[in-house]
Amino acid sequence: MDAEIVRSWVEGWVVSRGAAPPVSEPWGFSIDVGLTGQVTRHVLTDADESLVRKLTKTVTVPNTWLKLFLPPQTVASWAAPGWRLDDDGFLMSALLRTNAAVAPDSYQVRTWARGGVARVLVTTEDGAFAARGQVAMPGPGRTAVFDQVETSSAHRRRGLGSLVMRTLENVAVASGSSSAVLAATVEGRALYEFLGWRTHGPLTSLVREVPPQRLEICADVRGPVSSSG
Repeated sequence: MDAEIVRSWVEGWVVSRGAAPPVSEPWGFSIDVGLTGQVTRHVLTDADESLVRKLTKTVTVPNTWLKLFLPPQTVASWAAPGWRLDDDGFLMSALLRTNAAVAPDSYQVRTWARGGVARVLVTTEDGAFAARGQVAMPGPGRTAVFDQVETSSAHRRRGLGSLVMRTLENVAVASGSSSAVLAATVEGRALYEFLGWRTHGPLTSLVREVPPQRLEICADVRGPVSSSG
C-alpha cells in the first residue's frame, strides 16, 4: 500500500473522529480513539505475517483495533486466538473537482463546519433524516478525508449518496484540497467507483475481543443466593 495515501488517511481520520494525534511507529501509526468499542487503533502500513502474529499475541487490551491493507482471508490465518475480523473495507482515493450538487425534489441539504470538519445533512421536507457525510481537512491544500457517509434505508436509490459526496467534494475544493481518500465499505465501494474514485486495495480490521464474563454464584451461611432478571 502507498505509504503517503495511508498517512493522509490517518491524519484526516483523527481530525474527523476527534481522536488523539497519531503516533509514528516502526510499522505504521498508533491512535488513541477513546471509545468503548475502540480504545486504540494501530494502522499497519506494510504488515506481514511476522508482524501480525507478534502484535496479536502481545496486544491483549480488549477493543484494540488493527487496520491492515491485506486480504481478510490472509490476515485471519495469522491472527492469534481472541481476535475477530470486522467488516471488509477498501482504501480509495480521488482527484477532486467542483461538481453540480442539486437535491432531488422533496429533499433539502444543510452544511456546516467546525474544527476542520465539514458536515452535510440531507433531510426530507419535514426534517426526517435521509443521508449524511463529513469531510476532514487537516490543513489548507492537504488531502481531504471523506468519512461516515450513509443513506437511510428508506431513501436509497434516489441519488442521495451521490449528492452527499458531490457536496462534500465542493466543500473540500473550496478549502484548497485537490485530492481525497476514504475507507469504503463493500456496499459503498460501487458508489465511489461510479463517482470516479480509485480502489488501492483491501482494508482489513482485526479487533481484540472482550473476554467472556464469568458467572459467579454467591452464597452465604443460609444457602445459595438467587437473583432474577
